[in-house]
Amino acid sequence: MSLRQAPRALTDDEAYDLLRRHAHHSSAFLALNEGNRRFRAPRVDGFVPFREAGRRHLFQLGGPVCAPADRERLLAALLDEAGRAGRRVTAVQLDRTAAELHTRHGFTVNQFGASFSIALDGYGLGGQRMVKVRNMVNRARREGVTVTEVPSGERHVPDTARALDAIDRAWLRGKGRHVKELDFLIGERDGPGAPHRRLFTARHDGRTVAYVSYSPVFGERAGWLYDLTRRLPDAPPGTVELIFATALRLFQEESCGWLHLGFTPFVQLRLDACAFGPTSGALRRAVELIAAKGQAIYPAATQESFKLKWRPQVIEPEYLAFQHGVSPGAVWRLMRLTRAV
Repeated sequence: MSLRQAPRALTDDEAYDLLRRHAHHSSAFLALNEGNRRFRAPRVDGFVPFREAGRRHLFQLGGPVCAPADRERLLAALLDEAGRAGRRVTAVQLDRTAAELHTRHGFTVNQFGASFSIALDGYGLGGQRMVKVRNMVNRARREGVTVTEVPSGERHVPDTARALDAIDRAWLRGKGRHVKELDFLIGERDGPGAPHRRLFTARHDGRTVAYVSYSPVFGERAGWLYDLTRRLPDAPPGTVELIFATALRLFQEESCGWLHLGFTPFVQLRLDACAFGPTSGALRRAVELIAAKGQAIYPAATQESFKLKWRPQVIEPEYLAFQHGVSPGAVWRLMRLTRAV
Protein backbone atom coordinates (compact mmCIF):
# COMPACT_ATOMS: atom_id res chain seq x y z
CA MET A 1 0.00 0.00 0.00
CA SER A 2 1.11 3.56 -0.66
CA LEU A 3 0.93 6.52 1.66
CA ARG A 4 -2.13 8.65 1.21
CA GLN A 5 -1.57 11.84 -0.73
CA ALA A 6 -1.63 15.10 1.20
CA PRO A 7 -4.58 17.40 0.39
CA ARG A 8 -2.25 19.45 -1.78
CA ALA A 9 1.21 18.38 -2.80
CA LEU A 10 4.07 20.82 -2.33
CA THR A 11 5.33 22.50 -5.47
CA ASP A 12 9.05 22.44 -6.14
CA ASP A 13 9.27 26.14 -5.26
CA GLU A 14 7.43 25.59 -1.97
CA ALA A 15 9.71 22.68 -1.08
CA TYR A 16 12.76 24.81 -1.85
CA ASP A 17 11.43 27.60 0.37
CA LEU A 18 10.97 25.14 3.24
CA LEU A 19 14.53 23.89 2.76
CA ARG A 20 15.80 27.46 2.75
CA ARG A 21 14.00 28.26 6.02
CA HIS A 22 14.36 25.01 7.94
CA ALA A 23 17.05 22.71 6.55
CA HIS A 24 20.33 22.33 8.43
CA HIS A 25 21.89 19.13 7.05
CA SER A 26 24.54 19.73 4.38
CA SER A 27 22.83 17.27 2.00
CA ALA A 28 19.24 18.35 2.68
CA PHE A 29 18.92 19.80 -0.84
CA LEU A 30 18.88 16.23 -2.19
CA ALA A 31 15.23 16.22 -1.08
CA LEU A 32 14.52 17.95 -4.41
CA ASN A 33 15.91 15.06 -6.45
CA GLU A 34 13.69 13.59 -9.15
CA GLY A 35 11.66 10.67 -7.78
CA ASN A 36 11.49 11.82 -4.16
CA ARG A 37 8.08 12.35 -2.59
CA ARG A 38 7.26 14.81 0.21
CA PHE A 39 5.23 13.78 3.24
CA ARG A 40 3.32 16.55 4.97
CA ALA A 41 1.35 16.67 8.21
CA PRO A 42 -1.52 19.00 9.17
CA ARG A 43 -0.47 22.26 10.81
CA VAL A 44 3.26 21.58 10.37
CA ASP A 45 5.30 23.94 8.22
CA GLY A 46 7.56 21.31 6.72
CA PHE A 47 7.90 17.94 5.00
CA VAL A 48 9.82 14.67 5.00
CA PRO A 49 11.39 13.48 1.73
CA PHE A 50 10.93 9.77 1.07
CA ARG A 51 10.62 6.99 -1.45
CA GLU A 52 8.66 3.75 -1.26
CA ALA A 53 10.25 0.42 -2.16
CA GLY A 54 8.33 -2.78 -2.71
CA ARG A 55 5.10 -3.20 -0.78
CA ARG A 56 6.41 -2.95 2.76
CA HIS A 57 9.22 -0.40 2.95
CA LEU A 58 9.53 3.37 3.06
CA PHE A 59 12.92 5.09 2.91
CA GLN A 60 13.25 8.53 4.44
CA LEU A 61 16.06 10.81 3.23
CA GLY A 62 17.48 12.83 6.10
CA GLY A 63 15.50 14.16 9.05
CA PRO A 64 12.25 16.12 9.00
CA VAL A 65 12.54 19.48 7.24
CA CYS A 66 10.73 21.81 9.66
CA ALA A 67 11.31 23.97 12.70
CA PRO A 68 13.05 22.11 15.57
CA ALA A 69 9.91 22.29 17.71
CA ASP A 70 7.93 20.42 15.03
CA ARG A 71 10.35 17.58 14.31
CA GLU A 72 8.91 15.13 16.84
CA ARG A 73 5.36 15.73 15.61
CA LEU A 74 6.22 15.49 11.91
CA LEU A 75 8.19 12.26 12.34
CA ALA A 76 5.41 10.76 14.48
CA ALA A 77 2.86 11.63 11.78
CA LEU A 78 4.99 9.94 9.13
CA LEU A 79 5.35 6.80 11.25
CA ASP A 80 1.60 6.67 11.88
CA GLU A 81 0.83 7.01 8.18
CA ALA A 82 3.44 4.42 7.23
CA GLY A 83 1.99 2.03 9.79
CA ARG A 84 -1.51 2.41 8.34
CA ALA A 85 -0.04 1.67 4.90
CA GLY A 86 1.69 -1.46 6.19
CA ARG A 87 5.18 -0.05 5.68
CA ARG A 88 8.21 0.06 7.97
CA VAL A 89 10.44 3.12 7.82
CA THR A 90 14.19 3.20 7.27
CA ALA A 91 15.91 6.59 7.50
CA VAL A 92 19.07 7.26 5.52
CA GLN A 93 21.78 9.89 5.95
CA LEU A 94 20.86 11.25 9.34
CA ASP A 95 23.08 13.60 11.29
CA ARG A 96 23.52 13.13 15.05
CA THR A 97 20.51 15.28 15.99
CA ALA A 98 18.17 13.43 13.63
CA ALA A 99 19.57 10.07 14.70
CA GLU A 100 18.83 10.84 18.34
CA LEU A 101 15.30 11.92 17.34
CA HIS A 102 14.75 8.55 15.68
CA THR A 103 16.02 6.59 18.68
CA ARG A 104 13.35 8.33 20.76
CA HIS A 105 10.81 6.83 18.36
CA GLY A 106 12.13 3.30 18.77
CA PHE A 107 14.59 3.10 15.87
CA THR A 108 17.81 1.07 15.84
CA VAL A 109 20.62 3.35 14.66
CA ASN A 110 23.97 2.51 13.06
CA GLN A 111 26.72 4.68 11.67
CA PHE A 112 26.85 4.44 7.87
CA GLY A 113 29.75 6.76 7.05
CA ALA A 114 30.72 10.41 7.47
CA SER A 115 30.37 13.86 5.96
CA PHE A 116 33.22 16.34 5.45
CA SER A 117 33.15 20.15 5.57
CA ILE A 118 35.54 23.07 5.04
CA ALA A 119 35.16 26.37 6.89
CA LEU A 120 36.19 28.89 4.22
CA ASP A 121 37.07 31.84 6.44
CA GLY A 122 40.87 31.99 6.38
CA TYR A 123 41.16 28.74 4.42
CA GLY A 124 43.86 28.51 1.75
CA LEU A 125 45.93 26.11 -0.30
CA GLY A 126 49.28 27.33 1.00
CA GLY A 127 51.68 25.43 3.21
CA GLN A 128 53.38 22.05 3.10
CA ARG A 129 50.21 20.11 3.89
CA MET A 130 48.56 21.26 0.67
CA VAL A 131 51.55 20.82 -1.65
CA LYS A 132 50.09 17.77 -3.41
CA VAL A 133 46.84 19.60 -4.11
CA ARG A 134 48.70 22.61 -5.49
CA ASN A 135 50.80 20.36 -7.69
CA MET A 136 47.69 18.76 -9.21
CA VAL A 137 46.01 22.12 -9.77
CA ASN A 138 49.14 23.57 -11.39
CA ARG A 139 49.60 20.49 -13.55
CA ALA A 140 46.11 20.90 -15.02
CA ARG A 141 46.80 24.59 -15.68
CA ARG A 142 50.05 23.76 -17.47
CA GLU A 143 48.14 21.31 -19.64
CA GLY A 144 45.90 24.18 -20.70
CA VAL A 145 42.75 23.26 -18.77
CA THR A 146 40.39 26.18 -18.19
CA VAL A 147 37.39 26.31 -15.83
CA THR A 148 34.17 28.25 -16.35
CA GLU A 149 30.92 28.51 -14.40
CA VAL A 150 27.99 27.76 -16.70
CA PRO A 151 24.92 29.95 -16.05
CA SER A 152 21.69 28.07 -15.46
CA GLY A 153 20.13 29.36 -18.67
CA GLU A 154 22.97 28.01 -20.82
CA ARG A 155 23.06 24.41 -19.58
CA HIS A 156 20.46 23.21 -22.07
CA VAL A 157 22.02 24.91 -25.08
CA PRO A 158 22.39 21.95 -27.50
CA ASP A 159 26.19 21.97 -27.70
CA THR A 160 26.57 22.27 -23.93
CA ALA A 161 23.97 19.61 -23.17
CA ARG A 162 25.55 17.17 -25.64
CA ALA A 163 28.98 17.69 -24.10
CA LEU A 164 27.68 17.10 -20.58
CA ASP A 165 25.73 14.01 -21.67
CA ALA A 166 28.84 12.61 -23.33
CA ILE A 167 30.80 13.07 -20.09
CA ASP A 168 28.08 11.24 -18.14
CA ARG A 169 28.12 8.28 -20.53
CA ALA A 170 31.91 8.01 -20.55
CA TRP A 171 32.16 8.37 -16.78
CA LEU A 172 29.68 5.57 -16.14
CA ARG A 173 31.35 3.27 -18.67
CA GLY A 174 34.71 3.98 -17.12
CA LYS A 175 33.53 2.95 -13.66
CA GLY A 176 33.04 -0.61 -14.81
CA ARG A 177 30.19 -3.06 -14.55
CA HIS A 178 30.57 -3.81 -10.84
CA VAL A 179 31.15 -0.30 -9.48
CA LYS A 180 28.01 1.58 -8.48
CA GLU A 181 27.08 5.15 -7.67
CA LEU A 182 24.67 5.54 -4.80
CA ASP A 183 21.46 6.79 -6.33
CA PHE A 184 19.12 8.49 -3.82
CA LEU A 185 22.16 9.70 -1.85
CA ILE A 186 23.85 11.86 -4.52
CA GLY A 187 22.85 14.86 -6.56
CA GLU A 188 21.73 15.05 -10.15
CA ARG A 189 22.41 17.43 -13.01
CA ASP A 190 18.78 18.07 -13.91
CA GLY A 191 15.53 17.61 -11.99
CA PRO A 192 13.58 20.07 -9.83
CA GLY A 193 16.68 21.39 -8.06
CA ALA A 194 18.63 22.23 -11.22
CA PRO A 195 17.85 25.99 -11.25
CA HIS A 196 19.40 26.35 -7.79
CA ARG A 197 22.60 24.40 -8.45
CA ARG A 198 25.85 25.85 -9.75
CA LEU A 199 27.75 24.08 -12.50
CA PHE A 200 31.46 24.44 -13.33
CA THR A 201 32.98 22.89 -16.44
CA ALA A 202 36.57 22.25 -17.51
CA ARG A 203 37.70 22.54 -21.12
CA HIS A 204 40.84 21.17 -22.75
CA ASP A 205 41.87 21.28 -26.40
CA GLY A 206 38.56 22.81 -27.39
CA ARG A 207 36.23 20.32 -25.71
CA THR A 208 34.50 19.95 -22.36
CA VAL A 209 36.26 17.22 -20.37
CA ALA A 210 34.72 17.45 -16.87
CA TYR A 211 32.12 19.15 -14.73
CA VAL A 212 31.25 19.57 -11.06
CA SER A 213 27.90 20.73 -9.66
CA TYR A 214 27.33 22.39 -6.30
CA SER A 215 24.05 22.46 -4.35
CA PRO A 216 23.00 25.10 -1.84
CA VAL A 217 23.31 24.40 1.89
CA PHE A 218 21.22 26.22 4.47
CA GLY A 219 21.29 26.66 8.24
CA GLU A 220 24.14 27.48 10.59
CA ARG A 221 26.74 26.21 8.12
CA ALA A 222 25.23 27.73 5.01
CA GLY A 223 27.25 27.49 1.83
CA TRP A 224 27.62 25.00 -1.00
CA LEU A 225 27.78 21.22 -1.28
CA TYR A 226 30.30 19.59 -3.63
CA ASP A 227 27.66 17.42 -5.15
CA LEU A 228 28.25 15.68 -8.47
CA THR A 229 31.55 15.10 -10.31
CA ARG A 230 32.04 13.73 -13.81
CA ARG A 231 35.05 13.67 -16.13
CA LEU A 232 36.21 12.01 -19.31
CA PRO A 233 38.77 9.21 -18.82
CA ASP A 234 41.37 11.18 -20.82
CA ALA A 235 40.90 14.46 -18.96
CA PRO A 236 44.33 15.76 -17.87
CA PRO A 237 45.41 14.88 -14.32
CA GLY A 238 44.35 17.55 -11.86
CA THR A 239 41.28 18.63 -13.83
CA VAL A 240 38.81 17.97 -11.01
CA GLU A 241 41.15 19.58 -8.49
CA LEU A 242 41.35 22.69 -10.67
CA ILE A 243 37.54 22.90 -10.85
CA PHE A 244 37.33 22.49 -7.08
CA ALA A 245 39.97 25.11 -6.36
CA THR A 246 38.37 27.56 -8.79
CA ALA A 247 34.92 27.17 -7.24
CA LEU A 248 36.35 27.37 -3.71
CA ARG A 249 38.09 30.65 -4.46
CA LEU A 250 34.91 32.09 -6.03
CA PHE A 251 32.83 31.08 -3.01
CA GLN A 252 35.32 32.81 -0.73
CA GLU A 253 35.10 35.97 -2.84
CA GLU A 254 31.32 35.81 -2.36
CA SER A 255 31.83 35.63 1.45
CA CYS A 256 30.46 32.08 1.58
CA GLY A 257 31.03 30.49 4.97
CA TRP A 258 31.23 26.76 4.19
CA LEU A 259 32.08 24.34 1.42
CA HIS A 260 30.73 20.88 2.19
CA LEU A 261 32.33 17.85 0.59
CA GLY A 262 29.33 15.62 1.20
CA PHE A 263 28.68 12.15 2.53
CA THR A 264 30.82 9.07 1.93
CA PRO A 265 29.56 5.68 3.17
CA PHE A 266 31.72 3.07 4.94
CA VAL A 267 34.40 5.52 6.15
CA GLN A 268 35.44 7.17 9.43
CA LEU A 269 33.59 4.49 11.41
CA ARG A 270 33.71 4.97 15.18
CA LEU A 271 32.80 2.47 17.88
CA ASP A 272 31.35 5.24 20.06
CA ALA A 273 29.31 6.92 17.30
CA CYS A 274 26.04 5.30 18.41
CA ALA A 275 26.46 5.50 22.18
CA PHE A 276 23.17 7.43 22.48
CA GLY A 277 20.85 4.58 21.46
CA PRO A 278 20.33 0.94 20.44
CA THR A 279 22.45 -0.35 17.59
CA SER A 280 22.83 -3.54 15.57
CA GLY A 281 26.10 -5.38 16.03
CA ALA A 282 25.49 -7.51 12.95
CA LEU A 283 24.96 -4.47 10.73
CA ARG A 284 28.00 -2.73 12.21
CA ARG A 285 30.15 -5.75 11.32
CA ALA A 286 28.70 -5.83 7.80
CA VAL A 287 29.46 -2.14 7.27
CA GLU A 288 32.98 -2.63 8.61
CA LEU A 289 33.49 -5.58 6.25
CA ILE A 290 32.44 -3.49 3.25
CA ALA A 291 34.73 -0.71 4.45
CA ALA A 292 37.67 -3.12 4.58
CA LYS A 293 36.98 -5.34 1.55
CA GLY A 294 34.42 -3.59 -0.65
CA GLN A 295 36.54 -1.24 -2.75
CA ALA A 296 35.70 -3.24 -5.88
CA ILE A 297 32.00 -2.69 -5.23
CA TYR A 298 31.98 0.90 -3.98
CA PRO A 299 35.07 3.18 -4.06
CA ALA A 300 34.63 4.63 -0.57
CA ALA A 301 38.36 4.79 0.17
CA THR A 302 39.03 6.70 -3.04
CA GLN A 303 36.31 9.23 -2.23
CA GLU A 304 37.55 9.62 1.32
CA SER A 305 41.12 10.17 0.15
CA PHE A 306 40.03 12.94 -2.25
CA LYS A 307 38.10 14.71 0.49
CA LEU A 308 40.76 14.37 3.16
CA LYS A 309 43.46 15.91 0.98
CA TRP A 310 41.55 19.22 1.12
CA ARG A 311 42.01 19.17 4.93
CA PRO A 312 38.37 19.54 6.02
CA GLN A 313 38.11 20.90 9.54
CA VAL A 314 34.82 19.12 10.32
CA ILE A 315 34.19 15.38 9.90
CA GLU A 316 30.88 14.13 11.31
CA PRO A 317 29.30 10.66 11.48
CA GLU A 318 26.11 9.96 9.53
CA TYR A 319 23.58 7.29 10.35
CA LEU A 320 21.05 4.74 9.19
CA ALA A 321 17.97 4.21 11.36
CA PHE A 322 15.66 1.18 11.19
CA GLN A 323 12.15 1.11 12.58
CA HIS A 324 11.44 -2.11 14.54
CA GLY A 325 15.10 -3.11 14.28
CA VAL A 326 17.30 -4.05 11.36
CA SER A 327 15.69 -6.55 8.99
CA PRO A 328 17.25 -8.33 5.98
CA GLY A 329 14.35 -7.08 3.86
CA ALA A 330 14.98 -3.44 4.74
CA VAL A 331 18.72 -3.77 4.07
CA TRP A 332 18.09 -5.49 0.74
CA ARG A 333 15.55 -2.89 -0.38
CA LEU A 334 17.92 -0.09 0.62
CA MET A 335 20.71 -1.64 -1.44
CA ARG A 336 18.37 -1.95 -4.42
CA LEU A 337 17.05 1.60 -3.99
CA THR A 338 20.54 3.09 -3.91
CA ARG A 339 21.72 0.77 -6.71
CA ALA A 340 24.44 -0.65 -4.49
CA VAL A 341 23.49 -4.06 -5.96
